Amino acid sequence: MELRKVLLAAAAAVALSGCASLQAQAPVAGHVDPARIDAVLKGYTDAGKLVGASALVTQDGKETYFGAYGMADREAGTKMARDTIVSIYSMTKPVTGTALMTLWEAGKFRMDDPVAKYIPELANVKVYAGKDAAGNPILVAPNRPMTIRDLTRHTAGLTYCGADNLPELKAGCDAADPLANTHSLDDFAKALGTLPLEFQPGEKWRYSFAVDVQALLVQRISGKPFAEYVQEKVLKPLGMKDTGFFVPEEKRARLAAIYNWIGDGQFVRKEGDKSIQINTGHYPLTPGGFGLTSTLDDYSRFARMLVNGGELDGVRILKTSTVRTMTSNQLDPAITDRIWLKADKGEVGFGVDGAVRTDPPSTPDGKAGEVGEYFWDGAAYTLFWIDPKNKLTAVFFTQYQPFGKVKAHAAFRAAVYEGVDPSALPPK
Repeated sequence: MELRKVLLAAAAAVALSGCASLQAQAPVAGHVDPARIDAVLKGYTDAGKLVGASALVTQDGKETYFGAYGMADREAGTKMARDTIVSIYSMTKPVTGTALMTLWEAGKFRMDDPVAKYIPELANVKVYAGKDAAGNPILVAPNRPMTIRDLTRHTAGLTYCGADNLPELKAGCDAADPLANTHSLDDFAKALGTLPLEFQPGEKWRYSFAVDVQALLVQRISGKPFAEYVQEKVLKPLGMKDTGFFVPEEKRARLAAIYNWIGDGQFVRKEGDKSIQINTGHYPLTPGGFGLTSTLDDYSRFARMLVNGGELDGVRILKTSTVRTMTSNQLDPAITDRIWLKADKGEVGFGVDGAVRTDPPSTPDGKAGEVGEYFWDGAAYTLFWIDPKNKLTAVFFTQYQPFGKVKAHAAFRAAVYEGVDPSALPPK
């Protein structure tokens, strides 16, 4: 209730202000209302619900909103800013998928190729099929090989050692620790090859190590280190100069701290985070599923490339048809076991390393958005989406865990879409 009052007060202040700058930001049909989004970001940070928050929205290739409030590093006294560098965690995944798809476009592999064709360490994996009378795991052969397509849509049967995975396999997964910072991607594959699959390939949707396997695929198929290939084919061509696995010393003051949420309005700085260790030290691990840092402008350039059909500022990263494949639902309707994929995000499927909104939300409290939207988020509560219908991109940054304790994503989405009038836009 306290936060609601803050947000309403902020919105009222905007509405009552007569200053020229706010008048210039009045809602325009078909465009985003900056004042509405300001009220949300400022409301959350002023109320102490978030330490810091920032966002960047574009429509029709033009910036329609930027705002930054609160602190990037509370202890250092560093404010959240446009050039703040944040850990984007799983928002690394669509970048990895983009790198992989450049190789697909070049004819270097087929989507239904067996993964083991390129990563023989995974050739002999078994599938968990329950326990016998003595309580020992029953392991059976896969009905079919896991394919690259399975990896891109999280239907390979792989685990993530997490709470959403089979508890019977967690101890073995933790012991193998495939994504230890000291592991190379080759070491990761060796460790992963010792673990059983959770289910037969193609049967279910489960968030997993699949995108880290994609990183190794990129490395082996291209013949270049994964991080180098991503820089060469995606980040550098797009001008994403502040995006990478390692933050050099001269940029370190711009790196946001990550906070643990311990209660309403209470945050404690997180120390020793695996991703931050990768970002500030030279480790062998360059995962595909997390690990990148970025800025609002950098990630917005990536999102704009996607919404433009693979091209930005005269530089083409992917063919339009490839982006259409990436951002279209690739899940068979028979794959109904999708755990939290649907949640309050609306009716969604999955493309290449990102979710795809296939239908409007089935409940009144579903998050605002358009059918055809491609989106994903990160463990520190970052978020991005592209909305082809409205030619819109949105990037939202904050840095706290555990994910979802503060429900700011829904408020941000609502602020963006309440300021957009799709009916006033030209027909597509």
